[in-house]
Amino acid sequence: MQKIRIYLLLITVTFFSVLILPILAQSNNELTISAAGSLTAVLEEIKPIYEQQNPQTTLVYNFGSSGSLQQQIEQGAPVDVFFSAAARQMDALASKNLIITQTRRDLLSNDLVLITPTNTNIISSFTDLTKPEIQNLAIGDPGSVPAGQYAEEILTFYGILEQVKDKLVYGRNVSQVLNFVETGNVDGGILFLTDSKNSERIQVVATAPPESHSPVVYPIAVLTSSQQPELAQEFINFLAGSEAQAIFSKYGFTTKE
Repeated sequence: MQKIRIYLLLITVTFFSVLILPILAQSNNELTISAAGSLTAVLEEIKPIYEQQNPQTTLVYNFGSSGSLQQQIEQGAPVDVFFSAAARQMDALASKNLIITQTRRDLLSNDLVLITPTNTNIISSFTDLTKPEIQNLAIGDPGSVPAGQYAEEILTFYGILEQVKDKLVYGRNVSQVLNFVETGNVDGGILFLTDSKNSERIQVVATAPPESHSPVVYPIAVLTSSQQPELAQEFINFLAGSEAQAIFSKYGFTTKE
C-alpha cells in the first residue's frame, strides 16, 4: 500500500512538473540589450515600465561605447538587440550579416554640445578652443565612441582640429568625458546634449550646428544570433511607441518615428 502511495505521488509530481516548467520558462525570458552609453539613463527608466507590461521578460542591459559593443558582438557575445549611437557600427555588423536587416530602424537623433565646468567662463564658442589658456579638451575616442567621431568632424568644420590636436584628452566613453569636465581635469569637452543634462557641475556653452557633423542617428536592430528574435522585435516595437518616445524626448533626444 505504501509503495502504491509513493508511486501515485511520483506520478502527480511529474504531471504538475510538466505543466509548470513551461510556464516558469516563459516567465524567465532574459533579453540582452547592448546599448550606447548615452542611452543609460533613459533605458534604465524604461526598464521597469516595460517589464511591468511584459512580466514574462527581463531586460538585461550592457552599456558601453558603440565601438566596443560592436567588437563584443563580432566576437560572439550573446546579445539579442544592439542599440548604437551611430550608423557606422551598425553598418559594420550588417556587412557581416550579424543583424536581421528587416528589424533595423533609426529611432533617435541627438545634438552635440561644448561643455565646461560651471565655475569657468573662458570658453564661449568652439573657436575659443584655440586660445593659449585652454590647456585641454575631452572628447570620446574617435576609434570607438561615436561622440568622439562627431567631435572631430566639428573641429574640422571650424578649421581648428590641427590647432587643438595636442590638447585633446580621449575618453573611453561619454561618461568618462563628462567626468573629466565635472572634476575640472579638463577645460572643456564635446559630447551629446543628452549627456549634459545629467549633471549640475557643467554648463553648455555652445551647440554644434547640424551642418558641422554627420547626421546623428541611433539605429537599433535584432541580432541574427538572438535565440528569441520575436521577443527582441517586441522590445524594439515598444521603444518606437508613443510611451517610450515621450520618455526619450524628456531626456533630450529627438525622436525619428
